[in-house]
Amino acid sequence: MTVGTVPVVVIGAGPTGLTAATLLGQYGIETLVLDRWESVYPLPRAVHLDDEIYRLLARLGVAHEFAAISRPAHGLRLLDRELRVLAEFRRGADLGRHGHPEASMFDQPQLEELLRANLTRHATVTLRGNVEITAIEQPDGGPARIRLTDRATDETSTVAAGYVLGCDGANSLTRSAIGSTMHDLRFAQRWLVVDVATDADLAQWEGVHQVCDPVRAATYMRIGERRYRWEFQLLPGESADDYRDMTRLRPLIRPWTGNVPADELEIVRTAEYTFRAQIADRWREQRVFLLGDAAHLTPPFIGQGMGAGLRDAANLAWKLAAVLDGRLPEQALDSYEAERKPHTRSMITLAKLVGTAMTAGGDTGSAVRRMLAPHLHRLPGLSNSILDSQTPALHRSTLVDRRRFGRGLAGRLCPNAQL
Repeated sequence: MTVGTVPVVVIGAGPTGLTAATLLGQYGIETLVLDRWESVYPLPRAVHLDDEIYRLLARLGVAHEFAAISRPAHGLRLLDRELRVLAEFRRGADLGRHGHPEASMFDQPQLEELLRANLTRHATVTLRGNVEITAIEQPDGGPARIRLTDRATDETSTVAAGYVLGCDGANSLTRSAIGSTMHDLRFAQRWLVVDVATDADLAQWEGVHQVCDPVRAATYMRIGERRYRWEFQLLPGESADDYRDMTRLRPLIRPWTGNVPADELEIVRTAEYTFRAQIADRWREQRVFLLGDAAHLTPPFIGQGMGAGLRDAANLAWKLAAVLDGRLPEQALDSYEAERKPHTRSMITLAKLVGTAMTAGGDTGSAVRRMLAPHLHRLPGLSNSILDSQTPALHRSTLVDRRRFGRGLAGRLCPNAQL
């Protein structure tokens, strides 16, 4: 069965795909979203976003709902391997330049529930789940063709699309279909990611705790009313399977859980992730675009992985709507990769730098951190720089008339003034 041509097909209903579809719906563009899952994928993944992304959530119409499921992060605390505080960078209670908390913690499945519910407000957008994309083809001069299979009935069909947005994650079929490959930026670390739920009060400082241990680096953060996240660098020979029960996991998290009984700690998930730094060599081929993890992978040390995908969606959606409405020439779509790729590379580089500074160097690195970290607050402006949520300006493109030299405001977000 072949379905008629849809102006835009979005592949993947994670935060990036839902954001792109919502923005297109706000512009009245007919959009079909295809996803492998019938409902929200239940396991937690991303847990942090900054005020630029919070501002985007407000643009989508879910700021108030997001406020109810998130909590501001109070800053960053650097700890040594004995969990002694090396340095602390506190955020104030004031809102950031965009009128929202500069750092917020949340549970990704809850955010996706909000985004899916909000999507139903837009009559031009259809979400179809439980389908498997099997092929994406681009006949010369015609619409793209997406072949898919209904996972419940095994029925096959083909959808013709004016444009395709591949928001289908790190193992993207869309990326393979356009012949794009990931460029390795030379960073790979194996980490254990643990989510725990408890009604007990852990009585911990509610910022991010970063353990700067070259042997067993770790991160702790509270992400919800009763939800907590730990990340531990895995040792050679270890895997997530070694920590799927509380008996094995308890020694790792005990410094934060203290005397809380094991039966009051519920393991929501343990998973092994290889934190990578990668970026696709091409983000577009004719009518097909890559967004989010399909185009780039960012190590999590600055909490920008999911945010990068939402920035992709915000950058491309309005341009695509303007092209489809005849308000911009089709060539304007070339500005998407020209603007977003350098920005993403800058954020990946920063994440690598932060991760290396916190975890590398062996015993020598630990000694240097113990010696220098307690004095970092004395450096003028450093605390503000570490906590600053402002991301780099976009590079020059057909739509960004930025000077080649000098700072200027071109390519930066306009102030989000409260009126």
